[in-house]
This record gives sequence, structure tokens and C-alpha cells, in this order.
Amino acid sequence: MQKQQKYYIIGLMSGTSLDGLDVCYVAFDSFTSGFEIIHADTIPYTNQWESQLRNAVDLSAVDLIQFDVDYGVYLGQKVNEFIAQYNLKLIDAIASHGHTIFHQPHRKITLQIGHGAAIFHETKLLTITDFRTQDVIFGGQGAPLVPLGDEFLFSEYAACLNLGGFSNISFKANQQRVAFDICPVNIVLNTFALEKGLSYDHQGELASNGQVIPMLLDELNKLTYYQLPFPKSLGYEWVNAEIWPILNSYAKNSVEDRLCTFVHHIALQIAKTFNEASVTSVLITGGGTKNNYLIECIQKHTDCHLIIPTNELIDYKEALVFAFLGFRRLQKKYNILASVTGASRDHCSGTIHGDF
Repeated sequence: MQKQQKYYIIGLMSGTSLDGLDVCYVAFDSFTSGFEIIHADTIPYTNQWESQLRNAVDLSAVDLIQFDVDYGVYLGQKVNEFIAQYNLKLIDAIASHGHTIFHQPHRKITLQIGHGAAIFHETKLLTITDFRTQDVIFGGQGAPLVPLGDEFLFSEYAACLNLGGFSNISFKANQQRVAFDICPVNIVLNTFALEKGLSYDHQGELASNGQVIPMLLDELNKLTYYQLPFPKSLGYEWVNAEIWPILNSYAKNSVEDRLCTFVHHIALQIAKTFNEASVTSVLITGGGTKNNYLIECIQKHTDCHLIIPTNELIDYKEALVFAFLGFRRLQKKYNILASVTGASRDHCSGTIHGDF
């Protein structure tokens, strides 16, 4: 049987920063692992969807199960609209990250909603979801998963940094790909922006008008997580338990000052990671890449060369990589690296919905 050369996958990504649903239609070459982003869009969430996703962590078990299905239907409908908009004909599968509600790998639990069967029902297309659960059962962190794409698709760069809801980095160490979450980014910055009636801090303008609060900066930098060895990962729960109590204790200070301080905290943690890993150059993607003030602050603390790619790659690299994870799942090849997550072995993860 002749091996299929081209695979056409739609990757879906919804990040913790809640800036919308990323949809990326990609062609992959089976023989070279080459790729082409053919079409990509970000579909902004309505206020209602953003609120529901933000507060889903507080739902009862039954309501969360219902919301999982409802969100899956929504994802399927948006994929159908995307397909119709671009008149797509060749589609082998949908690979959906879903939206993270819980992530507690130390308890071997993680939950990304957006029910795969609901997506399949809406689209009638093979759908792959739930890339993280198997990894945490295997003793891994279930995150970050994007480094597999860094290994195969962006190997020409010494390191890759994503600035999304959280910052995470991947690079080669002792001939192995390693990766971990560094610190929160947009999950905190966007919340501060909301207090000023903005969905995000455009180019870091609010933060740049603030002043660093030295005691707050010191408290943030002393958090235990930053001293832990990798593999390690972060989630909503850690931010709520560790970050917000500190930030809220400085409520008397202006939003601009707290925002400015947190940007400097992010910059210091990222620069420290670059310097400790002896990384000389890094490809930076994710929404935080467009925060000019943050990028300037990072550069002040490191000699590492910061590479800013095209907007297409900045915006859609994660959706692209989840499409790649789906491509690998269809080929029954490993798509999660034990050296990254700390799992007992490399493995092929993802639940398939539909006829396969």
C-alpha cells in the first residue's frame, strides 16, 4: 500500500489568554515533515463565550460536562464556517487542543474541554482531541507539547519561546529536546488590562506608563516554582493560588504600576532562563511577542538574540503544531517527548473521534 504523501489538517488552539480561537489549515509532507500554512484565522470570542470559558473552573461536575459538549459544538460550527469561507476540499482531520480548565499533573489530572465527538458530529470530519491526558497518566507534566513541533519543524533555531497565557521555552540540552513553562504572561497582563476596560495592553503602553514596585517584584521573583528543576508546568490553579494573592496585596497601587512590575517580573524570569541555558538566539511567537515593552524589557537583561518572525507564525504557531501532533497521531508516530514532559516514555497521544 502506497504511503500517503500529503496530509491536510485543521489545527485548533484556544489559549489561556482567551484572545480567541486560532484555526490553522496546514499541508504536511509525510516524507520531509515540511509544512505549508495555507489559511489561518483567529475567531474572537464573544463576551459571553469569554466569560463562560473564564469561569468554567467554578462549574459543577454536571454543568462542566454539559459545557464540554456545548463548546465542542461551537468548535465544530466554527470549523464549518472556516471550511466554507475558504472552500476547502482536502481535509484529513481536525486536531483540537481544546480549552484548558484544570491542569494538575501531580494528581494525574488535566482537562481540555471541547468534546471531540461533538466536533466530529458537526463537521463529519475525523477529529483528534485530548492530547495531554495520556501523558499525565504516564507520569508526565502533560505540557508543554509544542516542543515536538520545535524539534521537527523549527530545528534551525537554538531555542523557541512562546509568549501566550504562559511563557514556555524549548531547546536542546545534552542532545535531547527539553522544555518547560517559565512564568505566567497574558493570563495576568490581560486581567489587568480588563480593569482599564481593555482586552489587552496594546504594545505594552499601559505597563510602560507605570513604575516598578520593588517589594512586589522581589516577592514575585522569590516564588518556589522558579527554583524548581524542569520538567515543570503551570496552570490556572497555580496563578490563582500563588500570583493573585501577592498582586492583590498591592491593590492600593495603580494598575499601571502593578502591570509594569509584572512585565519586569516576566522579563527577568525569561532572561534568567536564557542565560542559565546559555541560549544565544531564540525564535519568539505568541501574542505577547507584540508587546513591545515586554520584548524591550527582556532584551535589557540578556545578550540572547531575539528573533521575531512573521505575524502569521507569531499568531498561529501553536495551532500549527497541534495540527502537526494530529498528523503524527494519524501516522501512529510518537507526538509527545518524554524528555520534555517527564513521562515514562515517548508516546503517541490523542483520542480519535470518527471512522479511522
